[in-house]
Amino acid sequence: KLRQMVMCDSLLCAKNARYDVAAARKRLGDGIGSLQDPRRDPETNASLIASLQRFLIRNTRLGIPALIVGECSHGHMSGDATVFPQSIGLASTWNTRLMRDIAAAAAREARAVGVNQALSPDLDLGRDPRWGRVEETYGEDPHLVGEMGAAHVRGLQGGTSRIGPRNLIATVKHFAAHGSPQSGLNIAPVAVGPRELRDTYLPPFAAAIRAGALSVMPAYSEYDGIPCHENRALLTDILRRELGFDGYVFSDYGGVEFAVSLHKTAGEFAEAGLRALEAGLDMEAPAPTCFGEPFEALAQTDDLPMPQIDQAVRRILTVKFKAGLFENPHPEPGDRIVIQSRRHRNLARRAALESMVLLKNQGILPLDPGRLKRLAVIGPHADRVEYGDYALPESKGVTPLEGIRETLRGANITIDHVEGATLTGLSREGFREAELAATNADAVILLVGGSGMTPYGIGWGIQTDDQPMTGGEGFDVTDLRLPGVQEELALSLMATGKPVIVVIVGGRPPSMPAIAEQAAALLLAWCPGQEGGHAMADILFGRGNPSGRLPVSIPRCVGQVPVFYNHKPTARGIYKKPGSPTRPGRDYVFESPDPLFEFGHGLSYTTFQYSQLQVSPRRIRPHESVTVSVNVRNTGKREGREVVQLYVNDMISSTTTPVRALKGFDNILLKPGERKSVTFTLTPESISLLDRDLKRVVEPGLFEVFVGGIRRVFRVTDGSNRPRKKPTNQSGSPP
Repeated sequence: KLRQMVMCDSLLCAKNARYDVAAARKRLGDGIGSLQDPRRDPETNASLIASLQRFLIRNTRLGIPALIVGECSHGHMSGDATVFPQSIGLASTWNTRLMRDIAAAAAREARAVGVNQALSPDLDLGRDPRWGRVEETYGEDPHLVGEMGAAHVRGLQGGTSRIGPRNLIATVKHFAAHGSPQSGLNIAPVAVGPRELRDTYLPPFAAAIRAGALSVMPAYSEYDGIPCHENRALLTDILRRELGFDGYVFSDYGGVEFAVSLHKTAGEFAEAGLRALEAGLDMEAPAPTCFGEPFEALAQTDDLPMPQIDQAVRRILTVKFKAGLFENPHPEPGDRIVIQSRRHRNLARRAALESMVLLKNQGILPLDPGRLKRLAVIGPHADRVEYGDYALPESKGVTPLEGIRETLRGANITIDHVEGATLTGLSREGFREAELAATNADAVILLVGGSGMTPYGIGWGIQTDDQPMTGGEGFDVTDLRLPGVQEELALSLMATGKPVIVVIVGGRPPSMPAIAEQAAALLLAWCPGQEGGHAMADILFGRGNPSGRLPVSIPRCVGQVPVFYNHKPTARGIYKKPGSPTRPGRDYVFESPDPLFEFGHGLSYTTFQYSQLQVSPRRIRPHESVTVSVNVRNTGKREGREVVQLYVNDMISSTTTPVRALKGFDNILLKPGERKSVTFTLTPESISLLDRDLKRVVEPGLFEVFVGGIRRVFRVTDGSNRPRKKPTNQSGSPP
């Protein structure tokens, strides 16, 4: 039973990446709960996993196959697998159908080599851009994160209660509130109260559980003074009783033993293991540090709580049956044809195109090759593929320079490529050559940003001088400006008077007010994956129309953090007299409290007009729903995608609520002149709040609805015809 509750690194059972009988007998002789994906090339992966599964089935007493665990946040993390845009880029598509297709493609490639459980999706809220793992999230908003996460789960698991032979078990993480660590430091404590936990941080997990997620991973951090891996209130009371989760809880790697080494809530591994077990944790990863020998010793003295052991094993075996491991434990050789298939590469290119967000355009984009004779392509990201965290660099990708050259092949255009500066270096030696290239060019494409190329998480990636890490797990920052001298390079090129198109690459939104003000155009490309170079060129030269929308707000400076859009009424100041560097004011003396670019922002090469926003009925009771519809028309000359966003504000409430909150969205494609009607349903749950007793209720009163700049109001009544009494302050007068 204890062996079903632990994980083992599959390479420990191998010699030179080949199956080793003696090692397998030593480590797997009594069975195993899960094995780590070897993360090698497809043939090596498949051969090793198949051999290990055969050993477990044929040479252990019970013949129980293992869960083979791999990373699949934006493609299966193994050699040669298709690498899609990083999660923050996928969130920028606001396209749940596309998200589901990408997760399904990742599942097929992973299952083709024998993997059957994915450590994704990440449902943390990216609310502090200093945190390196923002790139792994779907942004700052609970509704967007929940919808994209649920689509990811359905794509991985196939949308049914039983996992098929080409699907994976989804593991939603990190439970809970992991995305708002103190000071932006990974694993730091999270200061979130019970109301904010339930209103903001739990809804994405609830959505994923409703979608059928079979596994949950706790957060490394602590909640209310108790590490999440040993927090019974989180793992049992909330996760199982409130949210109805019936799968199994899989530890983050080292998360149980961190009680001893980091949190200091346990003095020895046995104590840490018992607390995690009693809290509701079922399997320890990546090694049996606490659930292994320490529990075996307790079993000898009858001090091991067998009811909890039986419960954990029952949950694990139930998931193994649902995953079909007993029927389909081995990878099928013919399935590996899907890896890097044309369909998956095309899907990666489409995803990269839809993930990019056009933040600013003064009419220069799209570039017209017929008006160009010389083009300067400058910057540390010009000839570099940025995959993002949790992707192996062995994958073959297309750099922006390669994409631009292929797009302009046959055109009589000279392309000058100059690096200008490195990602993090402080040398300005390349400025002069870059300025000369810009001066001689008709237009400049400058590619700058950061990098999160570490493949193994938590800072285990190896940094080199030419491949520094500025983002990803374990790489947090105190400054949100572009690393090194990249901002100086940008401003020096703009000083030449030539139009500079700035492309930002990386996993976190940088603070760049000076660049945003002076650039001719600003394109946020995130970590676009292997086809990013093609997709970038498609947008720059008009083969594709940008449709991405920001899933996070971009701050003007680090001092604004947190600056998420769905803030409470007092969060952006009360004086409304923002200052500037030359004219002091208040709320901030020398700055505005508003972000540089707000959540949901994004431009297109066409225009859209909203009309006929309807709310029906205009009066409802607390248990009834509201239908919201709006017409959207493409008034431009190009086909384009529009992300229709529905926001709601509870105008007066017994507890404070956000000034506006996303409650629905849809990604629609419109031809020039085409009009579509988009309809949303606001359920009682979507307009509810937690009252002062932490009970979820729908309060009578007025609610505002916002879509495309149009506002409507509806009323929730208490069942009588009497108007709701206006709240008063202590003096009895209206507040």
